[in-house]
Amino acid sequence: MTRPTEYDELLATHGTRGQAAFFLSTRGRDIAELEERHQLTHRAIEAAVAAIPVDWRRGVVERTDVARFLFSPDDVVMVVGQDGLVANVAKYLDGQPVIGIDPEPGRNAGVLVTHSPGDVAELLRASDQVTERTMVEARLDDGQHLLALNEIFIGHPSHQTARYDLHTSDGSGEAQASSGVIVATGSGATGWCRSVALERHSGLSLPSPDEPRLAWFVREAWPSPATGTTLTEGELMGTELALTIKSDRLVAFGDGIEADALTLTWGQTVRVGQSTKALRLVS
Repeated sequence: MTRPTEYDELLATHGTRGQAAFFLSTRGRDIAELEERHQLTHRAIEAAVAAIPVDWRRGVVERTDVARFLFSPDDVVMVVGQDGLVANVAKYLDGQPVIGIDPEPGRNAGVLVTHSPGDVAELLRASDQVTERTMVEARLDDGQHLLALNEIFIGHPSHQTARYDLHTSDGSGEAQASSGVIVATGSGATGWCRSVALERHSGLSLPSPDEPRLAWFVREAWPSPATGTTLTEGELMGTELALTIKSDRLVAFGDGIEADALTLTWGQTVRVGQSTKALRLVS
């Protein structure tokens, strides 16, 4: 699995390298940096593909097509790119091992893409040696559900206020108005979840990538006569967080993929907790 580089996206927008270079130069930037990173990515893809045994079937999937791609039970999925690409594919898998290849060591966090292109041949031979990464799941009261590797966000589809009743597993509850709720795994604790925790100087211990524990945060809870701000963060360990919707329309989406969202309407309840499925990451 791959995604277009920033250089590819510039060419798609401006048509030619010359026009793209001119556009960047008028803004004080040089296209050479993006070309170099583009070449690094494509060299990594070529090296990874070359390491696949010749008698193995193979296919290349771009990020925009992964929702429509049919994975076979015996597939080995190789992701070449940023950590986020692993999260993009994880929700569509059912136990297939995933190999994360980092084409730009030192630039990516390397939480999920932990290997170099030169490791591919050995990794394919050892694709049954995996570590499991916890995933988070949102379940609606009508049977719909949503999986994510990093985090699930529940809130308004625009910048308006989300209104709901929040309930924790210990029986605590509160009516809230906020910018939304994030429930994150250990894999996601280095991303959006960490930004929220740092911004509010939270003392909550975030889960590590290999922990089953989840962390949740309410973003910008608003105090009013009808809404409170006492339940704004916590952890889930074999438990669930429940939100009963009090807005005309909220959404739930995972790992930043807004196009693949559940729609929540007034009176519905969504429960969020650890999924029984896990990402099997080749270690």
